[in-house]
Amino acid sequence: MEKTKSRMSFGKKLRSSSASGRLETNVTSILSELGCPEKNTRNELWPGGQDFSVPQLAEGAKEKQPEWLVRERLKQNKRRRSVPDVHITRQLHSNVHSSCSLELDGTPGNTTPPSARVLAAKADSDDRTTLGVQSCASPVKGFGKRVEAAVKAESVAVCVSGGPDGVITRNQSLGDDGIDEKISLENLQKLKSAFEEFENRGMRGVSVKTFGHLLRKAQALPNMSDALIHGLFKKIDSSAQGRISWGELFSYMLQVYKEKEEAVRRTKQVAFSLPALMRNCDQGVPIVNIRCADDGAAVTVREDGFICLWNPELKPQKTKYMFGEGPANRKAKWVSDFALMPEHNKLIMGTGDREVQMYDLFTLEPYCQISCLSTIPLTLDYSCTGSDECCLLYGDTEGCVTILLISSVDDTLRKWSKLPMIENIPNISIEHAVLAQHVTFVRWKVHHDWVTQAKYFHSFRAVVSSSNEETSSLVVGCVLPFTDSAQQLKEITEVGFEGKTRKVQLSWTPQVRVSRDQTVFSVHKGVKTFDLCQKHSLLVTGGMDRLVRMWSPYFSGKPKCVLKGHSAPIFRLYILSEDCQIFSVSVDGTAKIWHIEDQCCLFTAEPKASGIHEAVSAASYSPAFKHLYIAADCMALLILKSRPQFHSRMHVSHQHPVVCCGCSEELRQVVSCSQGSVAKVWDLDTGRQMFEFGCTDDLNSITCMTFDSTGRRLITGGRDGCLKIWNFNNGQCLKTLKKEDKGQELWDCTFLEVQTNFYVIAVGRDRKIHIYSDIPQESHHTQRSLPSWKYDLMNGHEEDILCVETCPPSLLATSSYDGEIIVWNVVSGCEQCRCAGPLEAEEQKTGLNTSVPSIIFLKNLKLQEHSLTTALLSSGVKGRVNLWNVLAGGKLMSSFEVSKFQQKITRLAQTRESTLLYAADQVGYIYIYNMEKFDPSQRSPRAEHFWRAHTNTITSLQIVDSDQVVLSSSADHTVRLWSAQGQYIGTFGQPEMWSVHNPSSWIHPGVPYAVLIDPLSMPDHEFLNRKLHLSEAIKPDRTGADGGELKVS
Repeated sequence: MEKTKSRMSFGKKLRSSSASGRLETNVTSILSELGCPEKNTRNELWPGGQDFSVPQLAEGAKEKQPEWLVRERLKQNKRRRSVPDVHITRQLHSNVHSSCSLELDGTPGNTTPPSARVLAAKADSDDRTTLGVQSCASPVKGFGKRVEAAVKAESVAVCVSGGPDGVITRNQSLGDDGIDEKISLENLQKLKSAFEEFENRGMRGVSVKTFGHLLRKAQALPNMSDALIHGLFKKIDSSAQGRISWGELFSYMLQVYKEKEEAVRRTKQVAFSLPALMRNCDQGVPIVNIRCADDGAAVTVREDGFICLWNPELKPQKTKYMFGEGPANRKAKWVSDFALMPEHNKLIMGTGDREVQMYDLFTLEPYCQISCLSTIPLTLDYSCTGSDECCLLYGDTEGCVTILLISSVDDTLRKWSKLPMIENIPNISIEHAVLAQHVTFVRWKVHHDWVTQAKYFHSFRAVVSSSNEETSSLVVGCVLPFTDSAQQLKEITEVGFEGKTRKVQLSWTPQVRVSRDQTVFSVHKGVKTFDLCQKHSLLVTGGMDRLVRMWSPYFSGKPKCVLKGHSAPIFRLYILSEDCQIFSVSVDGTAKIWHIEDQCCLFTAEPKASGIHEAVSAASYSPAFKHLYIAADCMALLILKSRPQFHSRMHVSHQHPVVCCGCSEELRQVVSCSQGSVAKVWDLDTGRQMFEFGCTDDLNSITCMTFDSTGRRLITGGRDGCLKIWNFNNGQCLKTLKKEDKGQELWDCTFLEVQTNFYVIAVGRDRKIHIYSDIPQESHHTQRSLPSWKYDLMNGHEEDILCVETCPPSLLATSSYDGEIIVWNVVSGCEQCRCAGPLEAEEQKTGLNTSVPSIIFLKNLKLQEHSLTTALLSSGVKGRVNLWNVLAGGKLMSSFEVSKFQQKITRLAQTRESTLLYAADQVGYIYIYNMEKFDPSQRSPRAEHFWRAHTNTITSLQIVDSDQVVLSSSADHTVRLWSAQGQYIGTFGQPEMWSVHNPSSWIHPGVPYAVLIDPLSMPDHEFLNRKLHLSEAIKPDRTGADGGELKVS
């Protein structure tokens, strides 16, 4: 993170954004009391609809801030242990490789950017003259004003709720009980004064009773329920000390605001699939350009005239040498640029012989050419301007832009194709072409250097061209002169041609537009590439200075903002108006995605990650398939990742597969974590989403989770081998637990109490048991593991440890990928027993999945009749469950089949009294067994009930005894709630809320739509009737511990 910050750079002035899209709310927030208006106001639009105005901060807003509030905010940030600046950096960089930064130029009166990220940066501009995304000697300098900005963001996002990761809707609230959102500045000031009174008396904090009294008094809400106050107190008091201080209250509220803003930012995440798809290019001749057809196919032309048509999978479909077959037969002719005429199935190509040649796009046969141009056409462009009308233009080496407006295109080209041939292609000179009946010709003198790009934008009725010179780097000008009639009569005359009249230019000398017919932009080191968007009224430019500038196309004085981040000259720019994004490609192969309204980098594909090396010679974006083609030393294809699209009746909890979930009965909340490293907090009683936060970056996604003994703190494990302890109600990372050696992926973790001491246990890929002492009052943000047990180091597991389970007061069991189970004495650190079921010779030959992804201890009075005072259940092979006698040296007492389809049992759970056993398998079924009726001597006990809960592997299963409900999560993106007998209550994230104690509000007797339509759920399916073995329809991916995701043929 520090390295990322060091690469960021400050701008010189602050300028607000012209972004128009904002969320608004009427909910009172703390910042609204500080003088910031809650309603956005705008000035009138400039010509063309461009909006230069932004909401303005009220005058004197800074003076209205009480000194105590500023001091307190600064104090809080000095003693915060959750790295407060991480959130600010993360808002600008959704990818760990991103090294971009933002420079905003100032305009008087416009001081409020469109997002809290820029609001926070603006707060610092009073202390510094630069806006940073780069670098501060102290990350908390000026942070007091960033607090104000972050709180302002809450007034924007407070009524916004989250659906799947990256899908925000307005029909729910991300807030929990709403108490912390109703505290105004005046009430907050009263609370602070009251807290200080208690602290001055020597008290470290206030109890829940006193907190409720102070809260009611400050808010003047005597009817506020005790339940709401107690709930808020528990969320703040995550360490369960029984008291909270003013600092803890303020830090909790601030972190909530930040994470809600981050949730909104998460909706805009976008990325390319890396590495890029690559195809080698022969001969080593550079590709001059890439053009994308409407069907997603790409066309490339090399300098030597070699053309290639690629399909969307980057496979060559057709190739041809346009200047003759084979190098020996080709003349010394080279291609400067080309363009497509899709409406007429033509390809037009400029050559170094001052020609514009046309070819049939299907057959690649020559059609006609315009020869004897006065200069070499360096850049070509084609645009359809109407029914059978088009605009063909090119820029040349003299800085001129030549325009041919053609009507009746098909007839005109057909006539040209019947003219005499020169070098096997019908030819017409430019002198005769401009005299054609349906051709209007004009040539503008625009630049004093070579034209780098020229393009006609029909929505603006304007021609835009660029050059590397600084005085006229980019010019937006008219197509035809808009001067007075007398002037036009001097320049234009009527000339007879084939019995008809037509307007032509009297002289070949290029015209110069008058000042009112064009807008000239001056850019340091010129402009190499540009794009123009009518929807956002936005012009973007890039060039040798490695900066992306955003302009109003109607005002050339200064750019609206400057986007920094590229380390090489910018080669191509594309505006995606519908997605509010800008794509930029630099000559070193770096591709970036920027957000137009937030004016920040969303993703960076660096050459090391994408595999694109050498200098880029061409690039093009295909909106149809969301593909970015780049030509360098080879052809490369960057595919934009798309969010999964679900059926309207399929409700999902996360945008990514859910890896784990759990319920805090203390707070009556459900927490679920996805592969996208997003943790969501749900209300158990209603299914409403209360909060969400990003746990870590994509490289260290979450793999497991558990709660502490109080249920107020969340512990997650990741692919980097680290554990993190969270206050999951505000997204604050309280502590990071790290191994002594280099971390490897964790598979499971649990919380352990031994006598009066508490520990966190983690297991994973390194085949060791890692133990961390849990001391909530510990001041260090990072904590190392305790020394490993000697017996574990010498005689521990030989394969990855997949699961860990505790049996108070002194037993702990671990299971591994090879099927071995070891029961440990946590007091001595020695082995209690070792369980390993011998495999039959036939099973060993078939390569059966012997992993044990789930184990639980059973303490059932019924089992004591069979001398099973401490029993252990584990998942076995072919959908079986094994029963072990721990105190008898790990003897296998029974093995019975659970899964009707012989699929791996991935999760086991039991009720508090061990009377009911729940087992979940790989295809989403849940089975219930009554352990009171269980007899170890019985070969295959009968399941009391079973049902299809999910369509994919069940990743978590928990019984909430206080409410007699079953909580399950799956790789099918859902977290669901069921009654104890399998009645469907609902899916977390669905629009309708439920009451867990009111069956009439449940979805039952309905079932999840995805389950209903899944082939394996059909009662008359041949697999269910055992007519065909399930393995022929289901092909498990054995890369994961539990067999991975299933493929249904």
